[in-house]
Amino acid sequence: MSISTTHNNKLLKAILIGALAGILCGWFFGTAMQAVEWLGILFLDTLKMTIIPLIVAAVISGVASLGDVRKLGKLGGLTVTYYAATTALAVLTGLILVNIIQPGTGYDIQHTAVAGTVPGKESIGFVDIIQSLISPNLIAAAAETQLLPIIIFCLIFGAALTTTGEKGGPVINFFHGLNEVMMKIVIWIMYFAPVGIFAMIASRLGQAGGGAAFWNEITQVGWYIFTVVLGLTIHFFVLLGILYFFTRRGFAYVNTMLRALLTAFGTSSSSATLPLTIECAIEAGVDKRAVKFVLPLGATVNMDGTALYEAVAVMFIAQAYAVSMSFSEQVIIFITATLAAIGAAGIPQAGLVTMVIVLTAVNLPLEGIGMILAVDWFLDRLRTTVNIWGDSAGAAILENVLE
Repeated sequence: MSISTTHNNKLLKAILIGALAGILCGWFFGTAMQAVEWLGILFLDTLKMTIIPLIVAAVISGVASLGDVRKLGKLGGLTVTYYAATTALAVLTGLILVNIIQPGTGYDIQHTAVAGTVPGKESIGFVDIIQSLISPNLIAAAAETQLLPIIIFCLIFGAALTTTGEKGGPVINFFHGLNEVMMKIVIWIMYFAPVGIFAMIASRLGQAGGGAAFWNEITQVGWYIFTVVLGLTIHFFVLLGILYFFTRRGFAYVNTMLRALLTAFGTSSSSATLPLTIECAIEAGVDKRAVKFVLPLGATVNMDGTALYEAVAVMFIAQAYAVSMSFSEQVIIFITATLAAIGAAGIPQAGLVTMVIVLTAVNLPLEGIGMILAVDWFLDRLRTTVNIWGDSAGAAILENVLE
């Protein structure tokens, strides 16, 4: 076993210990753990600090490494197809389970209004998704962490570089070098991960009032949580597992990606986890060209866990209000949840807004969101973990396109 592998295994164990310690401390010490919240915010901010320069360097150098720009079209087409298909499968899984389990039937409704107002659009269509691909001001997009237009520009920039011959060589080398520097910074940041993840989990449980208060929230919507968790588990292990099986990479790849998966659980942010996801995938031996293209795109448009959750949550609210959803209305939920998950990247407060989008599409009361907000922070961590695994499996699968 190499020194690097031994070091990474130690870091993985430290992150796992940090996560478990966060759960225990938040559970037993409750609100007192809010005092360590700043450590979690600091860790999250340091990860976010690397996102824009890393994406720019990774995507441009990755596209330039393809050489023949025609490979970009093939890889891009298959990547989008893969993400759309897995997101649709996730929504379908959620709809099947929620119809079988019926978690909202018999629920005692307490009309809790959604806190504050929901910014942004309350409807989204195909045109909105297309418009979100382009930003007239890349600096503003970067400041607001709108990743999709930045990725699109970098794809075009990288493709153009491959057509400039020798004159483009120094520029390509610059982005290769920048990518290596950013990956080194990510490695340094991960030394802080055990403390940061501990603080984020412990403080969030503290905000929920500690273990007793959180358990009370769980019991109120227990069947809803069970349905979401079961759907995420099936998608993670069965649907994505079957697709991953054909890569023949075995458990070693999953083990290498555990640091990214645990970080996703701790941060509940696909974008913030992206730097580590890239680092782990490259360490596992996935073709760098696939990693630099597939993972940044996946962090913005591949939201399998979120899409599944949206479908289950909307059906739960309908069942709680004793509103029967016809087959055609569930088709609308299927289409809207899939599109909303893809188009959520450029919308502020994406989870809440996309929920509003789907509820509005089938004329359900928006105050129904209040029934699930108390436990949403916990489920958000689980669905983000599923999102990251979907991206990671995609990189391992789609690297075969480049062979």
